[in-house]
Amino acid sequence: MTEFVGDLLPSDHQSPGGPRRRGHGHLFGQRIRRPSGEPPPLPRELNKAAILWLAAFLFWAVVWGWVFIQDQAAIWITERDLELMAPIVDNRVSWLTPTMQRINEIGTHWATPVLGWTVIVGGLAAHRIRQVLLLFVSLVSVTVVAAIVTHEIQRPRPQGMTKIGDWEGFAQPSRVCGLVAVAFVATGLSLIPAGRWRRRWWLAAAVLFGVFAYAQLYTGVEHPTDVFAGATVGVAFTLVLYHLIAPEAVFPIAYRTGNTAHLDVTGARGAAIRLGLRRQLGLDVTEITPVGLEGSAGSTPLHIRFERRDDEVDDGAPTELFAKLYARSHLRSDRFYKLFRTLVYGRLEDESRFESVRRLVQHEDYMMHVMHRAGIPSADPYGIVEITPDREYLLVGEFLGGAVEIGDAELTDEMIDEGLDIVVQMWRAGLAHRDIKPANLMVLDGHIRVIDVAFAQIRPSPWRQAVDLANMMLVLALGSSPDKVYLRALYHFSEDEIAEAFAASRGVTLPSALRSDVRRDGRKLLERFRELAPDRRRVSIQRWTWRRVGLTVWVAFVTAAAVSLVLENLGSVGLL
Repeated sequence: MTEFVGDLLPSDHQSPGGPRRRGHGHLFGQRIRRPSGEPPPLPRELNKAAILWLAAFLFWAVVWGWVFIQDQAAIWITERDLELMAPIVDNRVSWLTPTMQRINEIGTHWATPVLGWTVIVGGLAAHRIRQVLLLFVSLVSVTVVAAIVTHEIQRPRPQGMTKIGDWEGFAQPSRVCGLVAVAFVATGLSLIPAGRWRRRWWLAAAVLFGVFAYAQLYTGVEHPTDVFAGATVGVAFTLVLYHLIAPEAVFPIAYRTGNTAHLDVTGARGAAIRLGLRRQLGLDVTEITPVGLEGSAGSTPLHIRFERRDDEVDDGAPTELFAKLYARSHLRSDRFYKLFRTLVYGRLEDESRFESVRRLVQHEDYMMHVMHRAGIPSADPYGIVEITPDREYLLVGEFLGGAVEIGDAELTDEMIDEGLDIVVQMWRAGLAHRDIKPANLMVLDGHIRVIDVAFAQIRPSPWRQAVDLANMMLVLALGSSPDKVYLRALYHFSEDEIAEAFAASRGVTLPSALRSDVRRDGRKLLERFRELAPDRRRVSIQRWTWRRVGLTVWVAFVTAAAVSLVLENLGSVGLL
């Protein structure tokens, strides 16, 4: 019985007083389960500033309810407002009045459009689509809240005072001040990196907004509480939306080149990755470095180094790992990409989207195990690390140290045979890789290893398997010649199978990186393989179905409606 229980213990189990050993299946040290209620490594939560402004907004919501219920409350607040305004309005001076009128005009008509379009143009240029959308949502939110409250309360402009500035509609809260506050906050959170420059921007924004608020009081168009309430609504909505949907720790503002799919792994996210690896896989990480960014557009690939612990036996296990960081941004990109392909080409038989980041990571981890079990030379899987539940995960696997992409290696006949045999093994196991390209075929010690099985499929359609063969032959031909690859392929496949593969292939079935490499090669590899293979009628991939027609009509309608709605409301949200 003791021996049986011992067989069930994991290989990294440590007996009292004895050293811990690393097994291949349990590469890492002690895992620590996250207790219920403890935040994940990279939580999405509001900071203190956002919480304070949200509390201030709730305060004004209570005041509005009080004013709506009791007329005496409105009278009391108005009296206090007029007492504060009287010294300002009664002491207007001729030399200051034109300046205050001009400042009021600029703040009312120009501040929000100038800052708003700066955020839009700058955000789009820097590929910060999320921040641009949040700006528009913030402006709409403030506009809606101001419209509802002013309609219900119907507070008049300051009475008994000469108004010398522009104004329209009821007061409380000030819609103009709310929109200007949104523009200032969104500019800082969308365009200015955190640190010294952003702190300077907050100081400058506070001064400029204070001058504009004083001009509103000086010209007699707003009560003090109107200004304060409008500013609170604008700042609170913007801060809460930005911190919940695009927090600085997750989406830092940085001006650097590179693919927008590659997330920043320094700062808070880098610390969260280290914490997650230590708690969930028992790793003491010493270095996290992005790697292979040129060939990856759907994740952030990382090279991870870790050190052994003092109580672990050095049994030759690796101290380097490869990891892929997945986030919701990658999931959305995949969905839009597949939607575009569906509209243009049909569903390509079996193309479907992932419902969540968790499902995407689970699928790839599972396919890594399936490939390993089938004996296909691929990277070993080592586990999944949760960074933020349902938002960010780290998929950890074997790091192929010393490996190079197949495009950078000198291909031999043996390596060509290995590449073709990988397709044979996948066919026998009922698998399809679906993303065969040079970046996903690595050469290590003269042998080919296949990586990146995120889109791999179990029991795929014969068409998918045929496309895998064609793409593998094209990759191999890039490093040799189509004639040689075709002759070697005859040792593994029949002429009819090869003909089927190239009858099923065309530009859309090639991964974009492989398509670019074939185009740059200039030898018309696809056409040459078709000449070498027996004639076969092209396999159609244009799948015109009622679903595709309906989806196309629906997307066109929604797009037109959204564009029309945005254009019609640019003025109401202060962008015109």
